[in-house]
Amino acid sequence: MTDTPPATASVTLDDVRDAAERIKGVAHRTPVLRSRTLDALVGAEVHVKCENFQRVGAFKFRGAYNAASRLSAGQLARGIAAYSSGNHAQAVALAARELGTSAVIVMPEDTPRSKREATAGYGAEIVTYDRYTGDRVAIGEALAADRGLALIPPYEHPHVIAGQGTAALELIEEAGELDALVVPVGGGGLIAGSATAGKGLLPNLRVVGVEPEAGDDTKRSLAAGRRVGVPVPRTIADGQAADIPGELTFSLNRRLVDAISLVSDDEIREAMRFAFERLKIVVEPSGASALAALLARRVDALPRRVGVIVSGGNINTRRFTEIIGG
Repeated sequence: MTDTPPATASVTLDDVRDAAERIKGVAHRTPVLRSRTLDALVGAEVHVKCENFQRVGAFKFRGAYNAASRLSAGQLARGIAAYSSGNHAQAVALAARELGTSAVIVMPEDTPRSKREATAGYGAEIVTYDRYTGDRVAIGEALAADRGLALIPPYEHPHVIAGQGTAALELIEEAGELDALVVPVGGGGLIAGSATAGKGLLPNLRVVGVEPEAGDDTKRSLAAGRRVGVPVPRTIADGQAADIPGELTFSLNRRLVDAISLVSDDEIREAMRFAFERLKIVVEPSGASALAALLARRVDALPRRVGVIVSGGNINTRRFTEIIGG
């Protein structure tokens, strides 16, 4: 079975607040870092929300647990399914374990080994496919229907989006009033939830999304006023390798997101290096893209107080050193 609601579903600040209560004590309240060096390089007061310290190493656990915890006892008894390139996979696997049920995850064959092993480590069954020729949504829906599982998609679900928005909610609660919020964009769930929370609390907040240059589907879609697909992106930011925005996420983001900036793989590498050397944190490529946009001055008219979400840190030592150049 599919637990995916129609694209007409809405997400509100109250939904995000409700999600925050539901995940309290289960998800981590992650730290917000400051750096004088970063402020000087960017030309603004930057508050870095570190979701690389979240359970499973990424923000995805927020939305996965918020959605999974709302399933009925009967649905939990049958199990959960999901499709993901890695972080949502781990998040659903851990949420299932926390809730005493099983998970089956559809993952690309080329998913980084560390993410695949972590997903299996949480007890999930893994089914693989070729991301360049297969349709993960169709595969996931067919598998869920065949086995009677509740399918929790990575972003096309109001409870998932509301859960992701709790990261921005916490950031604003800790940092205070912000002028802008810079957020990585893949399928659009994190920025949809972040914009919902951010603009619900701060109506004048400027919300800027960041995509890899090879995967600019959201930027193109917002410019066209409709969802526009691109070839499956080939980028080091595997967590942002979406080829078209979700229907639900796009319906929210076209109202709430003010701009999309693009960054190159080399700029992402520099941000990962900066985070390691100056902030003393390990960030995966997708997690570093919003920081990369700030460091590379890709955000126009940057205001005084800026929040940025570092969305994850799931990367092993070998891959990390390969990417940043040893």
